[in-house]
Amino acid sequence: MLVSLSEYAKSHDKSPDTIRRLAESGKLVTAKKIGRNWVVDQDEKYPVKKRSSKKQLSVLSLFSGCGGLDLGFEGGFATFREAVNTDMYPDWIDKEPHGWVTLPKTRFKTVFANDIRPDAEIAWSTYFKKNHNGASAKYVVDSIVDLVKAHKGGKKVFPNNVDVVTGGFPCQDFSVAGKRLGLYSDKCHNGIMSDAEVPCVENRGQLYMWMREVISITRPKIFIAENVKGLANLDDVKSIIEDDFRSIGDDGYLVVDARVLHAADYGVPQNRERVIFIGFNKSFLNKRALKELTSEIINLKYDPYPPATHSRSGGCRKLLPSTRLSQALSGLDEPHLSSDLAQQKYSKAKYLGRHLQGQSEVKIDGLGPTIRAEHHGNIEFRRLSRDNGGKIDEELDAGLEERRLTVRECARIQTFPDDFDFVILPKEDKRSLSASNAYKLIGNAVPPLLGYHIAKRLEKNWDLYFKDEKR
Repeated sequence: MLVSLSEYAKSHDKSPDTIRRLAESGKLVTAKKIGRNWVVDQDEKYPVKKRSSKKQLSVLSLFSGCGGLDLGFEGGFATFREAVNTDMYPDWIDKEPHGWVTLPKTRFKTVFANDIRPDAEIAWSTYFKKNHNGASAKYVVDSIVDLVKAHKGGKKVFPNNVDVVTGGFPCQDFSVAGKRLGLYSDKCHNGIMSDAEVPCVENRGQLYMWMREVISITRPKIFIAENVKGLANLDDVKSIIEDDFRSIGDDGYLVVDARVLHAADYGVPQNRERVIFIGFNKSFLNKRALKELTSEIINLKYDPYPPATHSRSGGCRKLLPSTRLSQALSGLDEPHLSSDLAQQKYSKAKYLGRHLQGQSEVKIDGLGPTIRAEHHGNIEFRRLSRDNGGKIDEELDAGLEERRLTVRECARIQTFPDDFDFVILPKEDKRSLSASNAYKLIGNAVPPLLGYHIAKRLEKNWDLYFKDEKR
């Protein structure tokens, strides 16, 4: 029996747009057009995408935090429907549960993660053990400096056969919101104030050099380093870091020019910019890739940076308009009505006037604010009262009170899925996570959706870059 595409979509819990694309591409065998309308046999099985038989690619994650970049590299998480441009990536939808979409898993798998924050390990392990087959990765809570020293001292610290090294080295010393001491940080590698008169290579601002050491030890095919946009315009810091990475193993890595990516250009509902460094192990690159990646202007086919899928100036050509904050926060109950601990918890700091940071109301029909680690106490207001300049009339008319963004709302703005636990009550094992620490972890993280774009670009181009290997 022939039915409309909308009827077929409903019976398979898919969106009509997805079914229409399958019909137009010939992936629904019985689909045909009668006049201006498509129909399909209701008994045709929904086409299931075949899983790749190619080998898994192992990722060593440094400065992992709660795992935003790790989650992005592995995929398999839910995000807002509006955040995925299916015209550009029609195969990026695994499931469509009630207005959300689940992104397919990638070939990448985290095998080692590290951070100095015990609360980061709690958040990371809680999610990955629950959602990613028991989290086979080893998460080590320690300073990267001490780990490298231990490895060089003869202890086996880092795994073998690493394909990718990722790391968002500490950004406080490069951020425009901080002192901007850059490479001359007054903090040690463990976050404690240094009493040294002259900053050394173990200070917080030079921890990228210890990431460089790990890359030198593990010799991955690719590394990805990430930091705040402020690094790119702080003296010649960007060039220094690029040159330091290029010198690994006597000029063993090809480091393409670092690029600033705006998260909103990739469906993230947030005004957030990050500088991304990408390096390739020359000994694994094929001749054509080596030539293309060293060109003054890299051929778009070989460009390792993902193309934008959204436009901050509105939809144009294949680009979608930016994901709005109202879309990202849709479906969330008010804190007093929610059963989600992360939605129940929010900063109770009072409004102190617009002259101070964090005293503004979010733009509900625009992009969300940049979620920052130091922002936990004075995180922006979800809504202000009219007396304090609140403009969300519909909510105020409904009697909703002035309050700041909740932990879950911040996680949504960062594109973490709702099953990522950020507030954990104390249990018998005493592994708890407070709302205050959760704000910090979320603010420090790479938006998983941005990480997914980077990972999928590299996954797509993997065979384009590297010499033939047994798969």
